[in-house]
Amino acid sequence: MSEDATNIIAEAGSPEERDANSKLFATLYSDLRRLADRELRRFPSAGVSPTTLVHEAYLNLANRDGVHFADHGKCLGYVARAMRGVLIDFSRRHQAVKRGSEFKIVELNTQIGEQPRDDKSLTQLSAALDELAQHDPSLAELVDLKYFCGFSFAEIAKLRGISERTVQRDWQKVRLLLYQQLNDSDS
Repeated sequence: MSEDATNIIAEAGSPEERDANSKLFATLYSDLRRLADRELRRFPSAGVSPTTLVHEAYLNLANRDGVHFADHGKCLGYVARAMRGVLIDFSRRHQAVKRGSEFKIVELNTQIGEQPRDDKSLTQLSAALDELAQHDPSLAELVDLKYFCGFSFAEIAKLRGISERTVQRDWQKVRLLLYQQLNDSDS
């Protein structure tokens, strides 16, 4: 990341620089678009375009006063959480009974690859992450950086200033915690 982008991230949220969030959005647009494309490939039933997802996340960011990001990873983690919130909102609207959620449209999937998650599992994952964030915010941030932002273990380790092995151990821990939590909510 360029030094200019680092400076813009540092300025965002400061009272002296009113349009820093707009500059930040313009600077990170390609990263944000990549995040949105990735999320929508994972949750194709969201019914929202990547551009809409990026812009809704920006509106979330721009409407917050005093938001300050320590670094690039924290900024992208925050935006990833905002995107997750937008997807959850669209998912909830899609599930509403008055919108016909009791009817299921079935289609034959002929593509090989990762199976998309349904709207209900996205809502359950969001609730589990919110609960995890109350108990251990650093593990919740790790999920945002790895799962939603798509960073590698090496990139996360560099962002956090810890070893890659520590990130891998934390990832194993958080996966186990979320697995248990999601299975408890199913039963």
